[in-house]
Amino acid sequence: MLRPRQITKFHFQEIEHLNATLIRHAVHIAAILGLYLSLAMLVPAMVDLYFGHPDWQIFAVSAFLVGGLSAATFMATRMGPPPFSKKFGFLLVNLLWAVFSVVGAIPLWLSSLKLDFAQALFESVSAITTTGSTVIVGLDDAPPGLLVWRSLLCWLGGIGIVVLGLFIIPYLRVGGMSFFKMESSDTSDKPFARLASFSRAFLVIYISITLLCAIAYSMAGMSRFDAINHAMSTVATGGFSTHDASFGYFSSIPLLWTSTFFMALCSLPFSILIVLVVRGRLDALRDPQIIVFLGYLSTFSIAVAIYHRLANGVEFHLALAHSFFNITSILSTTGYASEDYSLWGPFVVMVAFIATFMGGCSGSTSGGIKAYRFVVLFNAIRFGLNKLIYPNAIYAVRYGNNTVDADTQRAIFLFFTTYILLWVLGSLGMGALGYDFITATSAVITCLSNVGPGLGSLIGPAGNFSTLQDPELYLLSLMMLLGRLEVLTVLVILTPIFWKH
Repeated sequence: MLRPRQITKFHFQEIEHLNATLIRHAVHIAAILGLYLSLAMLVPAMVDLYFGHPDWQIFAVSAFLVGGLSAATFMATRMGPPPFSKKFGFLLVNLLWAVFSVVGAIPLWLSSLKLDFAQALFESVSAITTTGSTVIVGLDDAPPGLLVWRSLLCWLGGIGIVVLGLFIIPYLRVGGMSFFKMESSDTSDKPFARLASFSRAFLVIYISITLLCAIAYSMAGMSRFDAINHAMSTVATGGFSTHDASFGYFSSIPLLWTSTFFMALCSLPFSILIVLVVRGRLDALRDPQIIVFLGYLSTFSIAVAIYHRLANGVEFHLALAHSFFNITSILSTTGYASEDYSLWGPFVVMVAFIATFMGGCSGSTSGGIKAYRFVVLFNAIRFGLNKLIYPNAIYAVRYGNNTVDADTQRAIFLFFTTYILLWVLGSLGMGALGYDFITATSAVITCLSNVGPGLGSLIGPAGNFSTLQDPELYLLSLMMLLGRLEVLTVLVILTPIFWKH
């Protein structure tokens, strides 16, 4: 008979072997991502070559290096198909986004802009998480290939985010999103059961909206180069512009309304858009999170427009256009700006700060806490208060016509609590590095919510993150990844039990 010590030792050896196998599978899949990204680098290389900019060589060399290393890694880690499990899912998601971040940073680091690695990594993470914060000054004169690379990273990141939100995160039961396996994504318990059909429908819709957005921008007055870049960034709710002044460069009301429409559209669940387009089900638009999102977007925008008109004497139609554009930009977590709205008055600053937390809908490219969580939280609090008056009554927390189970409620409260705690800890970290209250708190929440601009003179709508030093950039890069991966997806792999289970 084996003694308990021997059994324990054998058990740990088996776990270590399993962990090593899962890591090898995850690295193999990450190598495939590296190969695709190396091919994507050829697009900005051709753009620079077309415009006669020497940075095409940077993208060509980067593509060769990344492609070669990825191919070698792919061959060295070949195994049979991985048995998908929650543990493997957590590991794979984190590794893919880490690889995406580093590979995306390589051309930026080697480019003629002379960014250090922390700045390049921050720019890459900001792109793939569709945050839109930037450390680059002089976008108007930046290499065209680099501008395309930033927009392309945003656009590809948007695809990854929607696939993550529709198929992976619900399966991993993170932050209450398991509810949307049934409600929105309409998949079975196996996350890839309908992945092929839904992915095809999603890609057709995603590409179609991008093309329509580019055409609309071009018709409203943008150059074709600007229209393509801004369309990719808008549909991904990424907010990267080709000009330092963002949309303020164009001084066009039709462009503001065009962008407002597409930002709001891409803040809606793509699962709902798929059902609407493929199956023609108009009742899909009754999803409570859509009603709540459009409700607070309209309320905030109209309130800010009225305030802007009364406080600053701006003509109401102009105030309304700029208000809807900037509030939609914040709530959709796109991050464009038409003006420095922090100068409109303290009420607008407060609304912008609150809106930074909120975000769009689940299954979209937007970030933030998201509307469906507010629906569940509100109902849970309301029924909790009712329970104080009628302690013996039985109340069910509902989302639309469906009952939200206790596990989902706990997951949402856990996410919300962790989200606020990370904001507080990150703000303390920024404060310890020497930043004032407004800059510290808004920098962390704008990155955690993947919004883009913060508040204050440094990182506000009229500024950027170029003055921040490397420690702050690494901290904020981590916040962007935490926010994009629904916080708990990253934190769970840092727990000892994850590796011992």
